[in-house]
Amino acid sequence: MKITKVNTICIKGQTGRPQIIVKVDTDVGIYGLGEAGVPNWGKSVIEAIKHLSELVIGEDPFETEKLWQSMFRRGFFPADRVYSSAISALDIAFWDIKGKATGLPVYKLLGGPLRDKIVCYTHCEDAKNTDKLIQSCIKKVEQGWKFLRWSQPVTGDENPEGIQVLEPLESIDLVESQANQVRKTVGKEIQICLDVHTRLDMAHSITLFKILEPYRLFFIEDPLRSESSASYRTLAKHATTPIAAGEQWVGKWAFREVIEEELIQYARIDLCIVGGLTEALKIAHWCETHYIDIVPHNPWGPISSAVCAALCMACTNVGVLEMPEIPGNLDKDIFPVQLQWERGYVIPQDIPGLGVDIDMDIAEKYRTVPNSWHPHLVRNDGSLTNW
Repeated sequence: MKITKVNTICIKGQTGRPQIIVKVDTDVGIYGLGEAGVPNWGKSVIEAIKHLSELVIGEDPFETEKLWQSMFRRGFFPADRVYSSAISALDIAFWDIKGKATGLPVYKLLGGPLRDKIVCYTHCEDAKNTDKLIQSCIKKVEQGWKFLRWSQPVTGDENPEGIQVLEPLESIDLVESQANQVRKTVGKEIQICLDVHTRLDMAHSITLFKILEPYRLFFIEDPLRSESSASYRTLAKHATTPIAAGEQWVGKWAFREVIEEELIQYARIDLCIVGGLTEALKIAHWCETHYIDIVPHNPWGPISSAVCAALCMACTNVGVLEMPEIPGNLDKDIFPVQLQWERGYVIPQDIPGLGVDIDMDIAEKYRTVPNSWHPHLVRNDGSLTNW
């Protein structure tokens, strides 16, 4: 079997998020689907996929490790976040091909299943409006979700230039009130999580962890900026709530310090950024040796959801899987085959490959140019803070 063609399309469906999709064709008629992360750098990612296609066309998609090493190393300089996202999309597609060619779900190729179903957490909105947040939490629990998550709230409205205010101490006060109300509303049986989105510095993160300690959060995610994973050495000395981090990190090397020094409790591996399933497997098994659970970062589309589920089905050390919405509820016309969901759990299907499919003709109707930017965040004094 040989790879004959690589097609890339960026679509924007009902989720409102750009999705960079790769379709890899072979000479035996089997194709595989993959997805790339960092859509805000989407134009560069798409060009990177085209560039890497030169290396993989004519190659055997079963040779995933060989192809990964070639894509990562052949530029002499190691792949950065843009190229790693491109590698991720292609690598995921190769695994989809291997599953289809063997007639097996990808999770069985990886040695699974290790569980009957995967517990998931959902996104609750609107974090900047506490009343809406509480109503969202109530609705999600009624739908059957066992885990809830919301984001570190901004403290000012977005202006016409796309600028929002996030003053750290004001935001921390607001999130403390929210955590108190959410916990009282949903009870102790429902797990709650906070995603800081790298918006705080060290001092404010320490304050946040201390203030939220009484509310028994399952984890606090990405409290610090992602450039220096070694910074978690300091935070780990003060944190009693479990730390989740890693969604922006590329490759196994970025996880080295936090795994070997056991600075986090949950590894937020993004399979569409980190280097695909081939690289994510190495990180997940490495985490297992230090009793660190994986919590795959999955804010993207159905293909990302499917490969994250495959990884979770084949690993013992799984905390929970991110699932922003109920699988299959959105973009059914684009993705007629998606994951199955039942009251807070993804239910694995015995479908060859990843268990997701796309209608490319329908997808063309949703084609878009990936040029989105996150709102610009500033403090009260006008100084720039993280997004």
